[in-house]
Amino acid sequence: MADKVAEKLPLRHPAENPMFILMVVLNFAILAILIDFLATAALIPPALRGTNWEATIRAVAGVIVLVAPAILLVRQVQRASIRGTAVQLSRTQFPDLYASMDDFAATLGVKPTPAVYLSNGNGTLNAFAAQSGWTNNYVVLSNELFANLRNDNREGTRFILGHEIGHIRLHHVALWYQLVLCYSQLIPILGPTLSRLREYSCDRNGAALERKGELGLILLTAGRYAADNVRASELVDQGRHLGGFWVGISQLPRSHPWTVRRIWRLHQLGLFGPAETADQAQHSQPVT
Repeated sequence: MADKVAEKLPLRHPAENPMFILMVVLNFAILAILIDFLATAALIPPALRGTNWEATIRAVAGVIVLVAPAILLVRQVQRASIRGTAVQLSRTQFPDLYASMDDFAATLGVKPTPAVYLSNGNGTLNAFAAQSGWTNNYVVLSNELFANLRNDNREGTRFILGHEIGHIRLHHVALWYQLVLCYSQLIPILGPTLSRLREYSCDRNGAALERKGELGLILLTAGRYAADNVRASELVDQGRHLGGFWVGISQLPRSHPWTVRRIWRLHQLGLFGPAETADQAQHSQPVT
């Protein structure tokens, strides 16, 4: 199954595009309302016109409108900061990881190969993809994530790289993408929902590019001190049974899905191998 799925790279969660279209429509509706508040005030209730409430509404609308140009500024400042504080990988600086990025970029059709930086995460297990300008794509790995995956399990690092380049290939970091969502992504619940769907999409690409990269997600779940001792089959079972009203409610404001559910979904798709349960794993162990 994994071979058939991988042939269709890049992969995308089936609900991502419909949700994206809805958010784009909402974004332009919000923009139209903001422009009205600032230009004609036709949508401001008559009872509020000429009062302090009208001035307040106009001021808030003006601040929200500035989100779009702020995105342009943040993108450029962030890239400059990364270039000044992180180590850039190359064919001679951590060449194996650079080669992985080069290979993944070619597989997904991303040109040119995104730059990769190793940053001081100050204890944070994190990685992200970003872009400055129109074409300057790059990926940043925190040193904590890098150190706890690279030496003993490079496949975990390759999964993370594949996940991040998935964001680039699916245009999640593109300027046009961020602009057409700049207002609607601020809507509670809806904005995080689209974000979670993007993460599911990129997980699929990371797992298709590196099918032994499960430790990349296990590390995010258990932390750097316990990840090597986690039984993956039991974690898959945990994700299989994760559900219910309160689980759903607690996830609504989150930008990322629950990690154990991400692991289970990739097993369910066959991208991390069959979704073997803990009982099956126990029964399959040889008797001594």
